[in-house]
Amino acid sequence: MARRPKPPGDQAEGGLTHVAGLIRAAVPPLHPAGLPFVAAPLAVAVLGRRHPWLRRTALGAAGASATFFRHPDRVPPTRSGVVVAPADGEVALVDTAAPPTELGFGPDPLPRVSIFLSVLDVHVQRIPVAGTVYTVAYQRGSFLSADLPEASDRNERNSVVIDTAAGARVIVVQIAGLLARRIVCDAAAGDLLRLGETYGLIRFGSRVDTYFPMGSRLLVEPGQRTIGAETVLGELP
Repeated sequence: MARRPKPPGDQAEGGLTHVAGLIRAAVPPLHPAGLPFVAAPLAVAVLGRRHPWLRRTALGAAGASATFFRHPDRVPPTRSGVVVAPADGEVALVDTAAPPTELGFGPDPLPRVSIFLSVLDVHVQRIPVAGTVYTVAYQRGSFLSADLPEASDRNERNSVVIDTAAGARVIVVQIAGLLARRIVCDAAAGDLLRLGETYGLIRFGSRVDTYFPMGSRLLVEPGQRTIGAETVLGELP
């Protein structure tokens, strides 16, 4: 049976709903941590509306903050046994290194992938593998440029250790950079987290290291771009 045409009012409403859906799909939502950084310059723009230069500057700052704190939706892969990128950015290192000393796992090196985030990248971090958080450890440190190899050992950082249901252990480390002065981590020991779930954020410019268990197969190379929660970094043993 043919569908009855909608009344003009219904068609208009449906058109507006469609346009709103397109806007939501094109403009990513804002991470809650960014709300103060957007709201403050917007308030300045409203209060300084009689001063065009102040209003333009404040609106520009609000737009830049909204861009930095964007939180786009991502679709993780359905393959089992894979580790996805915890962040958007560029692969800076693919090597082996000992995990952060504060975790107490010893000096034995593990396969590692380091992702460098510029100020233009999405800065939320996502869980690289589904599992239970074993521990979370924060370590004070320096604020060297995050693209330097020594940043992993010397910079301020926050480590999350995740145990999978199959018994593999993956470590993901948020590392502050030259401009970063704040690491946000919402994960806590005992949390059961899904693959690709957002768990933290670093502002502004930073690095995220992922340590794999021995025997893992790494699938990325230095210089490759990653998409958080979607790019597969490697396969677990």
